[in-house]
Amino acid sequence: MLRLEALGLALSALTLVQSATPQISVAARALQPGELALITLTSPASATAATGRAFGRTLPATRLDGTHWQLILGLDLDVTPGRHTVDIDVSTPDRPLHFSKSLVVTAKRFPTRRLTVDDAFVNPPPETLARIAEEAKVLEQLWMTSVTERLWTGGFEPPVPQPANSAFGTRSIFNGQPRSPHGGADFPSPTGTPVRAPAGGRVVLARDLYYTGQTVVVDHGAGLVSLFAHLSRIDVADGQLVETGQLVGLVGATGRVTGPHLHWTVRAGTARIDPVSLLAVLGRRAP
Repeated sequence: MLRLEALGLALSALTLVQSATPQISVAARALQPGELALITLTSPASATAATGRAFGRTLPATRLDGTHWQLILGLDLDVTPGRHTVDIDVSTPDRPLHFSKSLVVTAKRFPTRRLTVDDAFVNPPPETLARIAEEAKVLEQLWMTSVTERLWTGGFEPPVPQPANSAFGTRSIFNGQPRSPHGGADFPSPTGTPVRAPAGGRVVLARDLYYTGQTVVVDHGAGLVSLFAHLSRIDVADGQLVETGQLVGLVGATGRVTGPHLHWTVRAGTARIDPVSLLAVLGRRAP
């Protein structure tokens, strides 16, 4: 009888553990290179912390309420199509829990564009090479040092009224020479158009750069970082906190451009992400 009671208690405990197993859902415009995915985890109410890992990167988790967490996953332009795994670790007072979610990434074909610009932006003068290398190093560091907590509330909004021309991921050929894929979205806005923060965050760079001209970089937290390029004027300073809709600068044509427009780059944990994908998943009007 005691053995049967013990077995019953063991089965009850097993049932409680199974019922506490987190549910994992994924929301994305598409699971393709350059897309953003929002992972929602339903965990036991006793969970005290959660973190994820995918593509060799750590994914900070944001607690939404007593049982729900969210992780932001960027699928970089170079992600290989196929099956990939997201690992999630949950801490509870009793024991750590480990779960995984399988994602199938499908291929995406990007067009090629041919542009003519000042040759100094294709074959930079020797005296500018040190500056270019230093600026690239600074930006790479910023992509990797986004704070883990979210610095925004609500959803993201477009930084300018004009729609993007969907140039993200385009294979670029400048003056007949192949260059890196286009890592942002271009918005064909007139010179002087106000550029507003799409969400809250902290300004981590506000200065002139060789290729992107007058540039503002905002860390939104949770691994998300925005860069606004080719501005004609900068209206914020390093270290400044900004709110959604706050003016950060004006559209211009500085740096390597063929005309006035806003270039918006988004990185999610160093992954190159289409800003339009960000708006589709985390936008204020996103479903």
